[in-house]
Amino acid sequence: MAEKLTTYDPAAALVDDEEIAAFMTDAFETGDAGYIARALGIVARAKGMAQIAQDTGLSREQLYRSFSEAGNPTLKTTLAVMKALGIALAAKPHKANVTA
Repeated sequence: MAEKLTTYDPAAALVDDEEIAAFMTDAFETGDAGYIARALGIVARAKGMAQIAQDTGLSREQLYRSFSEAGNPTLKTTLAVMKALGIALAAKPHKANVTA
């Protein structure tokens, strides 16, 4: 008998701010701009894309397009979405640049 597999949606696991913070921290640590953008898109879907669209003044379609696998959101769009999601950026020294 063949097993039936379902598609995993990571947005379903992002149920609270701590989960979202851990998810985004992992994304930021990759340093991969495309991965970070997709991760923000997943968080936006978890929080409700319609609400994020309303909070940012951007259309849902623009948000889906910008944060898709092929998307390339501007810094302005990225910061607006992060603000709407309650995600803050903080600067810290990069480990490779820290001297002993």
